[in-house]
Amino acid sequence: MKTELARRKNCFRRPNGYADLRELLKDDAVDAVVVATCNHWHCLAAIWAMEAGKDVYVEKPLSHTQWEGRQTVAAARKYDRICQIGTQQRSDPMQAQIKAFLHGEKALGEIKSARVNRYGVRATIGKRDTPLEIEKNVNYDLWLGPAQDEPLFRDKLHYDWHWDWNTGSGEMGNWGVHVLDDLRNNVFQDKVTLPSRICGGGGRVAWNDAGETPNVHFVYFDTGSIPTVIGLSNLTAGPGQRGGAPHPGPGSGYIAYCEGGRLEGQRGRAVAFDADGKKVKEFSGTSGMGIHQQNFIDAVRSRDRSSLNAEVAVGHDSTGWCNLANIAFQAGTAFVARNAKKPSPILKASGRCFRNGSPSGGPFRQFGRFGNCAQPHAASRRRQRNVCGSPADAANQLLKRQYRSGYEVPELI
Repeated sequence: MKTELARRKNCFRRPNGYADLRELLKDDAVDAVVVATCNHWHCLAAIWAMEAGKDVYVEKPLSHTQWEGRQTVAAARKYDRICQIGTQQRSDPMQAQIKAFLHGEKALGEIKSARVNRYGVRATIGKRDTPLEIEKNVNYDLWLGPAQDEPLFRDKLHYDWHWDWNTGSGEMGNWGVHVLDDLRNNVFQDKVTLPSRICGGGGRVAWNDAGETPNVHFVYFDTGSIPTVIGLSNLTAGPGQRGGAPHPGPGSGYIAYCEGGRLEGQRGRAVAFDADGKKVKEFSGTSGMGIHQQNFIDAVRSRDRSSLNAEVAVGHDSTGWCNLANIAFQAGTAFVARNAKKPSPILKASGRCFRNGSPSGGPFRQFGRFGNCAQPHAASRRRQRNVCGSPADAANQLLKRQYRSGYEVPELI
């Protein structure tokens, strides 16, 4: 940690260096803070900064759990701070063009359903026989912060924290936030905060490594209007292959299926097709990089949070879809494919459906081959804070984490 601080200081002209965020927050010369830590630190760091009178740019996902995301929104309101989330596509001018095309012109007719993709190949993170030894120059207590002190059996401390529930949110909380935020922005125009019910499952398959989060994850979102599914996979198309599994649409993006065709959107570009598959319009964007950061700086100067393209409440809603999708996986029980003679030794999968009393048919049928994943269970209502229904206890435990002493996220609402 000290070595990294020294390296970063060399990138700037006469900077002050702080190894501890709490010391930086005492500096009256600091007006704004950028939080680019592991996921488990995002909310606490943002709240501490706003308590200290700083404005905050926090990378996605906003939260590690749904409860702490709500506290971060409450902190922005209580301390009247500017807080922007790092879903930079929100600032791409292309998005306004897409919304005008889909909703203003209704060029493809009504949107009937939507699909979200994240098919990005990743490698196994390894599995050690003995716990990873933390380098002496790392302040591990500070690195852990709100997370529990648990032995690590992966090969690397950094980045691979994404695939550990104690510190990360898996691919759903990594790329999933970006693509689901695009969906909420362009397809739903932010009119759906959270889905009314979800059905999801998946597993960490093929790799016998130390990772906990699924490398294959699928979820159905009942939004009350446009039914939506998301599919994530970090696996290749097969042994010896480098590319991902075949899929419709972009590897990281979304598809709006309409009466008269479809629109395929992704970072920096989108393409519209008519019902016969003929390309009818292309959109070109900037990905929002630079523009998004400038949008934050402009809002800091104007003190107008309504001018933010990804204000903290928007980030909380988009992150919420990912948090609930992860809960559907974590609260589930193991299953194997129907008609399987015995479980595969590399298949460690689970799933859970949350619902609000509707029949279990319709879109849920697509998951029927995954055995008990298709059985309806607890509800996750749009404006409720808790999951309800017979199996809700396990899910509700995952809405908030246990914090280590000295690193508790404060309850503000």
